[in-house]
Amino acid sequence: MTSSDPSHSSSPGPESRRGRRGIIWALVFVVAGGVAAAIWWQGQQSGAAGGEGDAARQAEPSEAAGAPPAPPVTVAHPIYKEIVEWDEYPGQFRPVDAIDVRARVSGYLEQIHFTDGQVVRQGDLLFTIEKRPFQIALDSARAQLAEATAQLSLANRNLKRYEKMREGNIVGEADYDDRVEAVSAAKAAVAAAQAQLEQAELDLGYTEIHAPVTGRISQHQISAGNLITGGYSGNATLLTTIVSLDPIYFEFDVSEANYLAYQRAAERGVMLSMRDNRIEVQAKLPDEDSWPHKGTLEFLDNRVDETSGTIRARATFRNANGMFTAGQFGHIRVPGSEPYKAILLPETAIVTDQSQKVALVVAEDGTVGVKILRVGPNYNGMRIIREGLSAEDKVVINGLMRARPGSKVTPQMGEIEPGPQAAATE
Repeated sequence: MTSSDPSHSSSPGPESRRGRRGIIWALVFVVAGGVAAAIWWQGQQSGAAGGEGDAARQAEPSEAAGAPPAPPVTVAHPIYKEIVEWDEYPGQFRPVDAIDVRARVSGYLEQIHFTDGQVVRQGDLLFTIEKRPFQIALDSARAQLAEATAQLSLANRNLKRYEKMREGNIVGEADYDDRVEAVSAAKAAVAAAQAQLEQAELDLGYTEIHAPVTGRISQHQISAGNLITGGYSGNATLLTTIVSLDPIYFEFDVSEANYLAYQRAAERGVMLSMRDNRIEVQAKLPDEDSWPHKGTLEFLDNRVDETSGTIRARATFRNANGMFTAGQFGHIRVPGSEPYKAILLPETAIVTDQSQKVALVVAEDGTVGVKILRVGPNYNGMRIIREGLSAEDKVVINGLMRARPGSKVTPQMGEIEPGPQAAATE
């Protein structure tokens, strides 16, 4: 028989309590998970919003910056100055006087009185030919003159006697005429003897050979002791040569086209005629960059060479310091225009666009523009601009690769440096 305990039957057992605790913990985990999920979702949304804000803040400066800054270029005003266009020609220096020294009498060369290559003065003694044969010839001529003079004196005395006898009809007319003819013959003999004496004196004087001009002498061609041939023919022995030094000529050839242009300019009155002998020219030697030597154009030939189509011209230069040597080559420049105002631009600032020459200019707002140029010859390392540019334009002289027509640039003012002097040439 089973007895029942009311208190025992109404209290839950251990298993029931454990089940309720499990349910409670499960609910706690579910709630905690939900809370964590809510917190994570809110964080994601906040992070996304913050990222968009940061991106927007980062994008704002970029949008504010826009395009990259305008590139810098160097600009300058063209050179505007008075110039003279020059035409350059090669040529050669020639002496004003070039002398072949030869003897006028034949004989043995006795002495040489100069050093090869030295500068001699007009009248300096150069050579001496043996004098004794010529001194003997002179003495003989003097004796002949004395004899002829004595014969003339005798003929005159005889004539006077015959004149008195003729007055008294002592002698005939024929005898008297003989005495008159004898006087005439004696006078002729005296004149011939006098001429022989003068020739002998000349020959003796020609035994000393003097410098005919001042200049530089060459080497002697004949040594002392040699027999030389003199005279006035081409067979006379060449002893040496002398060339004058100061002044000196510079000879060059002008093309027919340039010569015609000079003539046309002279006709218009814008240039002096090349035949006026008043045109100033400049010259330089092969090792010189500038044109330091000033001269005058003083000769123009009377015809154009049919073979070369050129005309020979000649200028004169002072050569007191002996800088120029006969036969030396050089360059001369002749004015091709009268002085005038011109615009000059360096070659590096000129751009070739197909068949055109252009320059890039910058406006006040920094916009790059293009100007088409008509260029002239070179002048002092720069190019003469005939048309298309004004002295107020700002031309890009550095940074051409960064300048594009229509684009913006940052101009920085510079200055065009003149180049070395040179002739204006096409």
